[in-house]
Amino acid sequence: MDEYLFIIPLFAAVAIGWLLGRRQNNKQPSQNTLQQEYFRGLDFLLSEKTDEAIDSFIRALEINSDTIPAHIALAKLFRKKGDVERAIQIHQSLLARSNLSHDDFMRIQMALARDYYAVGLLDRAENLLIEIRSQRPDADVRQNAAALLIKLYAKEKEWQQALDVAQQLSTLELLGLDVELSHYCCELAERYMASQRYRHAMSKLNEAFSFDKNSVRASLLLADIAIKQAEWKKAIAALKQIAQQDSAFLSETIDRLKHCYLELNQLSEFERLMKQWLNKYPSTSIMLALADIIVERQGAYPAGAFITDQLKKRPSLKGFNQLIDLYIAHAAKGTNESLMVLRGLTGQLELSKPVYHCQRCGFSGKSLHWQCPSCQNWGTTKPIHGLEGE
Repeated sequence: MDEYLFIIPLFAAVAIGWLLGRRQNNKQPSQNTLQQEYFRGLDFLLSEKTDEAIDSFIRALEINSDTIPAHIALAKLFRKKGDVERAIQIHQSLLARSNLSHDDFMRIQMALARDYYAVGLLDRAENLLIEIRSQRPDADVRQNAAALLIKLYAKEKEWQQALDVAQQLSTLELLGLDVELSHYCCELAERYMASQRYRHAMSKLNEAFSFDKNSVRASLLLADIAIKQAEWKKAIAALKQIAQQDSAFLSETIDRLKHCYLELNQLSEFERLMKQWLNKYPSTSIMLALADIIVERQGAYPAGAFITDQLKKRPSLKGFNQLIDLYIAHAAKGTNESLMVLRGLTGQLELSKPVYHCQRCGFSGKSLHWQCPSCQNWGTTKPIHGLEGE
């Protein structure tokens, strides 16, 4: 069935190419030859000989300026099917012709670069893309070449080279790449942080914000730098802005914020902020942070009553487990044992559940990946909310 889904657009492309071929001059292959190949391909197709049909259709296509788009479309279908070598052969045979227009030559080179990238020949793809950009292609090819070159450098983790290419693009051409480029800056910032080059790291984080002002990752890294330098107020300011950037990530800020406020001896300010956020951005992590403060100040029973009240509004497995823990610590001995059995079961259930979820492809896991390991998109993975999450 998949082969037929593949052959339908192929059949259409060849039919168009054959009809175009009817209008060509006598320098093209004879009309009888074209018809023979075309109908031979149909016979192979009806006999379910897909590969033979494709070969025959390719021979039926006349190579001229009108049918070059059909050849490029065929090669693209081969690439999507996984037969990249066949796509490369088509593109290389087209490039071998001496009568190609400049625009066609650029388009075919671009398609060949995609072939090389798809098959993992990154050095060839890089060299070809650099050559394409040096030959003054039209705006579409120039933008496509730059976008693929950026993607290639990112795949090789050459973040600065990717950013250097991006700097040569206009604001309009950068549309759709802003989030990715922001993450490239964050990748470089983390490298600088690992070697304690905090000034360079902060410079890259500022660059990240220039691409994406709502970069949660950049704000978290900015806070981490401030914490390492004991600049508690700067760290708090960076963490607070995440509420406006993407409130789904507030759970990532709780421990950092509490540490900063404790260093400033301002736990009451932390409590006030958590209450504000719980009303505006309710989540289990915020609720449990407030419950911890109640335990320290008033004891387990008021904290348990607070958690119970919150669970009625927003039930969550993590909150329920915290409630059981409180009762285990203060329950009578017999009841304690029963609760421990229950806690073991619910604890295993919580451990079996993912914590983060990709909004694009659905990949789930326990760790926060800024680039989804499955679909490779940047910034699409977020903490899970609801009964099994926040």
